[in-house]
Amino acid sequence: MIEKYKSRRIRVALRHALMSHWDPIDVKDEPCAADEYDRYLGDVFGLLERQATASEIEKYLRWVEVERMELVDLQGIPLMPVAVRMAAVAELQRVFHEEMLSDDPTGRPIYPVE
Repeated sequence: MIEKYKSRRIRVALRHALMSHWDPIDVKDEPCAADEYDRYLGDVFGLLERQATASEIEKYLRWVEVERMELVDLQGIPLMPVAVRMAAVAELQRVFHEEMLSDDPTGRPIYPVE
């Protein structure tokens, strides 16, 4: 279990990563939209905390795009390329692991990085 304040700090970092690396509706430059993806933060945090694979996290983000946001073309294919989504996943994993290590005096990884 992650300590409450550390959890909050990690969620803020993940929020920024989602907005700057995933942003399927392209609102990163809108100050009023800073919380646009907050409804997905808990699930992303949970996936990262339980050490889900990059594929599992990508699948979740794809589900959000397709089922929640309905961001698909006429054939039902997600508008965001897989490579962009996977780059966002890599950034989410990097941010999570960096934040997890930030208070560990030994510098040892708490969660292994894929």
